[in-house]
Amino acid sequence: MKTLTKAEEQIMQVLWKIGPSFVKDIIDEMPEPKPHYNTVSTLVKILVDKGFASFKAYGKSHQYHALVSKEEYSHKTVKNLVSGYFEGSFSNMVSFFVKEKDMSVADLEQLLQQIKDSKNQVK
Repeated sequence: MKTLTKAEEQIMQVLWKIGPSFVKDIIDEMPEPKPHYNTVSTLVKILVDKGFASFKAYGKSHQYHALVSKEEYSHKTVKNLVSGYFEGSFSNMVSFFVKEKDMSVADLEQLLQQIKDSKNQVK
């Protein structure tokens, strides 16, 4: 799966949030300052070319929708992050966040509980 630029990801976030959308709808959901119509139109065409979105034509208008789910993209992005920065180890990633004080003991306990729960579901 290809990666997205920040601008492309911003468009995808809107498509994931509100579903099938015309360019005007996408712009309405974006933060100020709003990008120009032609900029958003170009970005959604790039997303179509990359295989992240598709469209349904209504005459000259196009309604765009996501082909890749947010979960699928998030999963791939996190795996790339762990692979690229933490030697492929989720343990190294968690350790990094603990050292940076971005993860509390309560967060760690919750993570451990989720791991235990998922192992119990497999049995």
